[in-house]
Amino acid sequence: MRQQRTQGTIALPPDRRAVSERPKTGYALIVDGQLKGEYKAKDRALKVATDLKGRFPMLQVKVYDAEAKRSEQIGLGAA
Repeated sequence: MRQQRTQGTIALPPDRRAVSERPKTGYALIVDGQLKGEYKAKDRALKVATDLKGRFPMLQVKVYDAEAKRSEQIGLGAA
């Protein structure tokens, strides 16, 4: 008989896990669908997003507004 192999899962430490919840206040930087950072001011979030998009144009970069519950797509010519 064949033995069945079991695949173990690797548990990441708490500080390395992806954040699945969007913030309730402020603004968030979303890169390729993953939450990457939270900011209190919209201008700071937009600056980080446009800098990132300028360095890596192939990424999908968005700024999420928690109060309005909507995100803004960042393009190469944004801001």
